[in-house]
Amino acid sequence: MAVAALFYVDVIRWLNWAIFWVTLALEVFALVHCVAQRSEAFPAIGTLSKVAWIGLIAGSALLAFLFSFGLGLFGLIAAGVALVYILDVRPALRDVTDGRGNW
Repeated sequence: MAVAALFYVDVIRWLNWAIFWVTLALEVFALVHCVAQRSEAFPAIGTLSKVAWIGLIAGSALLAFLFSFGLGLFGLIAAGVALVYILDVRPALRDVTDGRGNW
């Protein structure tokens, strides 16, 4: 019985590490992409300004890094903000810049 409990704890620990690093990579990618874009493109697609997106992504990533590990509340919020940027704002920015943006 004790071996199964220890194995369970190890699996949870490794899953939390994997989730933490994947979400951190998503957040860093979203932040770097946002910083590399032109400021004029954000109002053209009808979204928040570049500074607001940088603040949202960086602030949520910092909170997740400091206060959460894996799937904590701040980790989920940070992953959600990064995914909204990557899946919604990034394609719109690419369409506005005709695919010839910075990336």
